[in-house]
Amino acid sequence: MASGSYRNGTPKTTKPDRSTSSTYTTPKPTAKSRVAAGGGANVRRSSAVPLIAKDDAGGRVRVAVRLRPQNSEELVADADFADCVELQSELKRLKLRKNNWESETYEFDEVLTESASQKRVYEVVAKPVVESVLEGYNGTVMAYGQTGTGKTFTLGKLGEDNIAARGIMVRAMEDILSDTSPTIDSVSVSYFQLYMETIQDLLCPGNDNIAIVEDPKSGDVSIPAATVVEIRDQRSFLELLRIGEAHRFAANTKLNTESSRSHAILMVHVKRSIKGRHDGEEGFPVENGQASSLVKSFRPPIVRKSKLVIVDLAGSERIDKSGSEGHTLEEAKSINLSLTALGKCINALAENSAHVPFRDSKLTRLLRDSFGGTARTSLVVTIGPSPRHRGETSSTIMFGQRAMKVENMVKLKEEFDYKSLCRRLDVELDKLFSENERLQKDFEDEIERVKAEAQNRISEVERKYMISLENERLKYQQDYMDSIKKLEEKWMINQQISNNERFWVGNHEGFMDGGEASVPSTSDSMNDDKQLVKTENLLRQSSEDEVSSLKSQVAQWKRLEAAANAEIVKLNKKLESEAHQKEKLEEEINILKNRLLQLSFEADETRRSLDRGGSGKAFSGFDTFMSQARSSQIRDSANGQKASIAKLFEQVGLQKILSLLESEDADVRIHAVKVVANLAAEEANQEKIVEAGGLSSLLILLRSSEDETIRRVAAGAIANLAMNETNQELVMVQDGISLLSMTAADAEDPQTLRMVAGAIANLCGNDRLQTRLRAEGGIKALLGMVRCGHPDVLAQVARGIANFAKCESRASTQGNNTGRSLLIEDGALPWIVKNANNEASPIRRHIELALCHLAQHEVNAKDMINEGALWELVRISRDCSREDIRMLAHKTLTASPKFQAELRRLRIEC
Repeated sequence: MASGSYRNGTPKTTKPDRSTSSTYTTPKPTAKSRVAAGGGANVRRSSAVPLIAKDDAGGRVRVAVRLRPQNSEELVADADFADCVELQSELKRLKLRKNNWESETYEFDEVLTESASQKRVYEVVAKPVVESVLEGYNGTVMAYGQTGTGKTFTLGKLGEDNIAARGIMVRAMEDILSDTSPTIDSVSVSYFQLYMETIQDLLCPGNDNIAIVEDPKSGDVSIPAATVVEIRDQRSFLELLRIGEAHRFAANTKLNTESSRSHAILMVHVKRSIKGRHDGEEGFPVENGQASSLVKSFRPPIVRKSKLVIVDLAGSERIDKSGSEGHTLEEAKSINLSLTALGKCINALAENSAHVPFRDSKLTRLLRDSFGGTARTSLVVTIGPSPRHRGETSSTIMFGQRAMKVENMVKLKEEFDYKSLCRRLDVELDKLFSENERLQKDFEDEIERVKAEAQNRISEVERKYMISLENERLKYQQDYMDSIKKLEEKWMINQQISNNERFWVGNHEGFMDGGEASVPSTSDSMNDDKQLVKTENLLRQSSEDEVSSLKSQVAQWKRLEAAANAEIVKLNKKLESEAHQKEKLEEEINILKNRLLQLSFEADETRRSLDRGGSGKAFSGFDTFMSQARSSQIRDSANGQKASIAKLFEQVGLQKILSLLESEDADVRIHAVKVVANLAAEEANQEKIVEAGGLSSLLILLRSSEDETIRRVAAGAIANLAMNETNQELVMVQDGISLLSMTAADAEDPQTLRMVAGAIANLCGNDRLQTRLRAEGGIKALLGMVRCGHPDVLAQVARGIANFAKCESRASTQGNNTGRSLLIEDGALPWIVKNANNEASPIRRHIELALCHLAQHEVNAKDMINEGALWELVRISRDCSREDIRMLAHKTLTASPKFQAELRRLRIEC
């Protein structure tokens, strides 16, 4: 752990002297500060004229100088001396006095007196850059100066107590959010620091040693591994700034009570959609002379992607004046080296040198686009009035003068949003497919309905016809049988009469008169028979006519059936027409897809042509670039070691390396476990190591090996793997916490204990493993390691307790935990109270957080009062240097009825 403490994290024993603070909160102009260019007249505030005019191309770096007011220490120490600088704000000039009769005059784009407000500083320095970013250009705002001259105040002041004191970061985000739409635009930020030549994420402290990625074609520099947060409102942005400032390194020096020990960089990414650009352009191809309205509506939207970089550089300092020593001295050396590298780059750019040493430092690599690149850059240099620091003031002024000679070539960054177009086309295609399926289903349903209706009608007609035909047949059959029966009866009667007559004629031949009289009677009978036959014929004719009528009705029903069949044929033709329309629609969809592929191909061709057009100079310096890369690789031993390990990983293979962990040779095992530990430090390799069985091999090695080096390195590798939530569950499943507890009980080496404590601390941050971790002795193992007394071990123990308490607090807030804290049950509270005011900042910070989280659960209040934790909470709420912890402690005290009752009781007793 670095000795430089986090910002607002200095120990209580070194309370900062408010009277020597170098901020701008209450500037008190003295007689010296009121002197203007003409002599004794009061300084007149000039209107806020932006550094970058609207009609200016913005090529040159714009520089403003800001003078810090005298603090209380300088008012006493420099009372008998004149200020070393004299400002002429109306003429935008600055005079640097060498002595009482000789001075040097410098001109800047803007000169800001000690009475200049934060709003005016923003309007003349940063607002033009922010407006350019909103128009699609990259922009950079940077502060440079001696430590203690107000760079962080100018850029990063949150202004929570006084909104007029808000810095450039807060005001810039307010303008960006007010000019963008959350529905069609996006604003995201990343916040990181450059500390000791390593890039560390301020929004995720565990994400350190981040790599810089450079696009080989365009040369653009990016930090893809840094945390990127989408911003919707100003409140969330202020919370992110608060979190980042809490994790930034700071230290107490003779020149500044809270001297920044790292370069802080805030990157704001703005993506805006531009509408109405295609209105006058030529449409898409047409088919059969008629343009498709569907194709016309899909034109690729244009987006503008820009980036605002706000850089709060650490202050340059002289060791003899700042009093830095130990690790703070190493921090000062690293800061001065990076600022020197930046000065060399600016000198080379100002002199139009053929070679600009951007690769001498990570800071210059990050700012490559800001100086000599495509960004619009504004620089504010901060100076102090004290004559004791005239040398530093002169160096800062000369830095600004050289920066004013640097020319940038600003570039508007627009591109087609093909992804958005693809999403819109997919949505429209889905709609078309759905509509087509719906229409087809409706058409098929209609055909089925018509078919069913026609079939029902035909069946009903046929049924009625058969019934009518059967009834008529039965009727005529019955009439015919009745007629036949009547004819048979008559015929029998006539036959009987005829027989009787013959008999009577044979017996009575003599009676001629009587015979002659009977002849007319037989003739009458024959006439009756003829009449009956005629009637029968008439009935038969009537039946035939009825049958003919029925046949005509049957023919009519058949004609109706034929008409129904014709309707069915018509519907089938309509179905075929719909199928043809479906095929045409599918062809139109294919045309859309082909057009989309053509657009993508044209965009790639355009991008490649642009790359070929802008890379003419790149190939000329390729050999120089490669030679520099080789020399920098030789100089950087750490990078060389990682490269050799990566090469070994590629050539040998992970499985072979893991098999060496089981070698009988102790030296081979030591080297193998070191290689695995180095690989596990890279997040990209962790999943491969676990899949290949590396975690199981490390746990077996931790159980079986008695070599202290192997156990230490294996524990460190397990700690790296345990940073992943999935791997944490695997460690618990494979009985890893028991092995770590056994190792903690047996080991005496502080470094081994630190590795073991770090692994257990990572496991303590998993909500799902709380009960099992405690049951397998994880908490007791942490408390057992405090016997070592080493600060690094104690810091890891405190971190684990803070993680465990935080998970318990979250569970109790969600209603998943209603009992007493497991930490209190395992006896951790006395040690927590004892170390709540530890001199080591990392230990104290974690313990204070643990106390605040334990106090949020009312069940723990009684135990905390009995152990004296209440007074530590009161102290934290009053004296803690970190504002977020102080506010959390105050909130917890006011929300707990038991704590309030105890405090009232103590006040009454007093």
